[in-house]
Amino acid sequence: MAVVVEVEGVDDPRLADYVSLRDVQLRTSLETEHGLFLAEGEKVVRRAIAAGYRPRSFLMAPRWVEALADVLAAAGDVPVYVAPEPVIEGVTGFHVHRGALASLHRRPLPPVADVLSAATRVVVLEDLVDHTNVGAIFRCAAALGWDAVLLGPRCADPLYRRAVKVSMGTVFSVPYTRVDEWYDAPATLAAAGFETLALTPADDAVDLAEVEPAERTALLVGGEGHGLSARWMTAADRRVRIPMQAGVDSLNVAAATAVACYALRPAR
Repeated sequence: MAVVVEVEGVDDPRLADYVSLRDVQLRTSLETEHGLFLAEGEKVVRRAIAAGYRPRSFLMAPRWVEALADVLAAAGDVPVYVAPEPVIEGVTGFHVHRGALASLHRRPLPPVADVLSAATRVVVLEDLVDHTNVGAIFRCAAALGWDAVLLGPRCADPLYRRAVKVSMGTVFSVPYTRVDEWYDAPATLAAAGFETLALTPADDAVDLAEVEPAERTALLVGGEGHGLSARWMTAADRRVRIPMQAGVDSLNVAAATAVACYALRPAR
C-alpha cells in the first residue's frame, strides 16, 4: 500500500521530482539524470501504471486520493504526497487542473530491430523538436492503427510531460525507440522490408490519394518548418504529398502526419 504523506510547503525537498515542470531545460536535465518522467491527470497516470511503468511517487490534491485509491493500493511502498492545490501550483509552476501527478521510472529503449520485427506500419520522425507535435503524432498513430514510431536522435522526448499529456497516454501503448544512426535510417528500414515514403509538400511528389501502400510501409516525417533533410528525402523510395488548396502551402506537421496515417492505414 502506498504511504500517504501530508506536505505543507513548496520547498519540501521530497517534491524535487515535480519542480518547475514548465522549464524544459531543467526538466530534461533532471529527468535524464534520475531516469524519471512525469504523468499528469488521472487517465494518463492510470495508463502509465497499466503499461507497466513503476511509480517513484505521487503528488496530488486531497480530493484525488479516493479517485486513485485502487492505483495507490497496488503501488506498493511508494510515497503519495498530498498537498493543497496552491502548494502544488507553487512547486510545479502552473495550476494542475487535473489534480494528480505521478513520477515514474523510465525503461531502457528497445533495439530498432525489435520494434520493427512485428510492425507493418511505422512513423519515422526525423527532427521534430516540439513536444506537442510529438505527442499528437503518437496519438494519431495509435488511433489509426500504426504499429510503432521511430525517433531521430534530435527528436523531442515522447515522455516529456507535455508530450505525454497531448498523446493522452498513447506514448505508453505505441512501441517506439530512437534511431542511433541518423544517416542510414532509411537504409535500415529498407533492409527490414519497409517501403519508405517521404512526406513533403513538393508539387512533384505523388498525391497520397494515388498511393497503394506496400505491405510494410514507413512514413518519413521531417521537422517543423524545414521538413525532411535532403539525405532522407533522396534515400526514400517515394515522395508523397497532400494536395493543398486556397493558397495554403502546407499543414502543421502533426495534422499532415494524421492525414497521411489515415490515407496509408493498414487494411484490417
